[in-house]
Amino acid sequence: MNIYEKCPEFESEKFLIRLFQNEDCDDLLKVYSDKKALPFFNSDNCDGDNFYYATEERMAEAIGFWHMSYENGWFVRLSIVDKTVSSVIGTIELCLRVSEDKFNNMGILRVDVRSDYEQEDILCDIFSLITPKLEEMLGCKGVLTKAPIYAVERIKAIQKVGFTKSEHLLIGKTGYAYDGYWTIGS
Repeated sequence: MNIYEKCPEFESEKFLIRLFQNEDCDDLLKVYSDKKALPFFNSDNCDGDNFYYATEERMAEAIGFWHMSYENGWFVRLSIVDKTVSSVIGTIELCLRVSEDKFNNMGILRVDVRSDYEQEDILCDIFSLITPKLEEMLGCKGVLTKAPIYAVERIKAIQKVGFTKSEHLLIGKTGYAYDGYWTIGS
């Protein structure tokens, strides 16, 4: 399965995870303008973008970049829909890491949600829904995600799914070393 040719959808009782759409802009603006959620977004190695988009125009620009990135096979961005309220409450970014560090050929899993969704049970549902499929979808040898030490709800959730704290740092393209990574798989 090539995620860049046909993007799969994932569904549970509460959530639908699907390729983002332009129509998600208003809901995504609520996510990416949420200052309380901002510290949980993983912007490591993202050329200075911290994913804070305070205007509809800036959110639309980001969505345009996500389209280009998907078409070029750089990364895929999925919207997380809370089916109980028919609203997009966050996104998932997936890509294959090619690097010279210990995380070479691993899938990167970034999960951004509104601050009111940064709860252990909700995050556990989301990570459980997508994580088991990543090695097959990305052709990777394991998956890494970031959870800083203050992300206590996120850490509890990813531990339940099977992630363990990595002792290694992720080395960015400028040589900067990032910490706070957790891994699962090979």
